[in-house]
Amino acid sequence: MPKSTSSATPARLSPSGPRPARAGLLGGPAPILTSAVLWGTTGTASSLAPAGAPAAAIGCAGLVLGGMLLFLTSRGARPLLATRTGRERWLLVLGASAVAGYPVTFYPAVARTGVAVATVIALGSAPVFAGLLAWATGRGRPSGRWTCATAAAVLGCTLLVLGPELAGRATPMDLTGVALAAGGGLSYAVYALIGGQFISNGHPSDAVMGVLFGAAGLLVLPFAPLVDLHWLGEVRGAGVAGYLAVFTVFLAYRLFGYGLRRTPASMATSLTLAEPAVAAVLGVTVLGERLPAASWCGLAILGLGLVLLTAPVHTGGRRG
Repeated sequence: MPKSTSSATPARLSPSGPRPARAGLLGGPAPILTSAVLWGTTGTASSLAPAGAPAAAIGCAGLVLGGMLLFLTSRGARPLLATRTGRERWLLVLGASAVAGYPVTFYPAVARTGVAVATVIALGSAPVFAGLLAWATGRGRPSGRWTCATAAAVLGCTLLVLGPELAGRATPMDLTGVALAAGGGLSYAVYALIGGQFISNGHPSDAVMGVLFGAAGLLVLPFAPLVDLHWLGEVRGAGVAGYLAVFTVFLAYRLFGYGLRRTPASMATSLTLAEPAVAAVLGVTVLGERLPAASWCGLAILGLGLVLLTAPVHTGGRRG
C-alpha cells in the first residue's frame, strides 16, 4: 500500500526548512501527484498476475525488489546508515519498520474488509495521522485550508471507492479489518514524516528513500518462505513483479522523496489520495469496469480537494 502539511505556510512545516524552495506546483506537489499516479496503476498491474498469486505475495515481491533497487542506486545511502546519533538510528529503524508494516497490515485488512473499505480507511486515515503527528511533534498546527481540503479529499475518496457498495446491500463491518487498515494508514504517515525529517536535515532524498525501503525489504524477506511464490517463475508473474518494483516502488518513491524536499508530509499524504482516482479511471478505461453516480461525484469532490491543496493562495503577502 500506499506509502507533511498541516499548515498553510510551507516554510513553517516544509521538511526543507529554510532552504530556498521552487515556487508553484513543480516545487513539490507535482512529483508527489506523479507518484500517486504510479501507485494508482498497482491494482491494474496486479490483476495481470497469474491466477492464484496471493495479493500479499505480489505486494511483498514489489517491496523487496524495489527496495533493494532503491538502496543500491542511492549514492548517499551508505553514509546515511553510518549516522552517528542514536536518535537518528532509532528513527531509521522506526521508519523502515513502518514501511514494512504497511503491507503487513493493509493486505490482511483487504482480506477481511475487501479492497474498497481497506483502501478508504488506509488512504483516508493517513493524512489525518500525518497532520496530528506533525502537530504533536511540534512541526506545526493544521491550518484551516489544509483541514478543509483534506476533508474534501477524504470524502471524495470515500464516495469514489465505496460507491458500488453504497448502491448495494450493506454488510457487517469487520472491526479487526478496520483496525488493520487504520494501522496501514498510520504506517504510511510515520514513514512519510520520518523521511521528511531526514530530508530536512540535509540528507539526499534518494538516500533516505533507499535506506528506508532497502531496510524494509530486508525486514519482509524472512517471511518469503511463508507465502506462495511459484508464480514468479512465470513470465507474466515476473513481469508484474518487475513492473511493481521499478515503477510503483523505485520510481514512485524516488519522486515522492523529491517532493518531500519542499512539501510537508501531511500535505503529501493528502495529495496521494489521488491514487484511488487513478485506479478508478484505469478500471473504467482498461478493465471495462463501471462506476455508479456516487463514485463519479466522489471523483469530482476528490479533484476539488486536490486543487485546493495545490493552488497557490496569496493574501497580502501571507499564505493561508
